Amino acid sequence: MLAPQSHEKLLTVIDLPQPTGADLWPPEDSRPAARLHKPLRAVVGAVELILAALAVWGAFACWKAGVVPVVITYGETTTLESQRYFGGPLAGAIGLGVLAAILVVDAIRQFLLAVRAKGRKPKD
Repeated sequence: MLAPQSHEKLLTVIDLPQPTGADLWPPEDSRPAARLHKPLRAVVGAVELILAALAVWGAFACWKAGVVPVVITYGETTTLESQRYFGGPLAGAIGLGVLAAILVVDAIRQFLLAVRAKGRKPKD
C-alpha cells in the first residue's frame, strides 16, 4: 500500500466547489422544439410495411427450406414418411418474423405521428 506524500493533500467532498442555486439546473434550451408532426413519416411507414411484407415472404421461404420430407420405401408395401428439420433456415424464419413484427409496430407509430401529433400551443 502506497502512503500519500506529505506535501500532497487529499481532497474530500467538502473541499470541492459546491453548486449554488443558479448552478443546480441546466439553463433553458434556446433551440426551437422539434416538430413530431411530419407528413413525410407516412412515407417512412409505408416503406416499413413493404419491408415487413418482404420479411414475411422471406420467413415463409426459409421455413419451407428448413423442413424437408423424407420418404423411404421398403419393397412394395412398406413406406416410411418423416420430416427432417434444419435449424439454420428455421432460425432465419423466426428472425425474419420478429423483424416483420417490429417493422409493423414502428410503421403504426410513424403513421400516427404523421397524422395525429401536433405541436404544443405556445403559452400566452
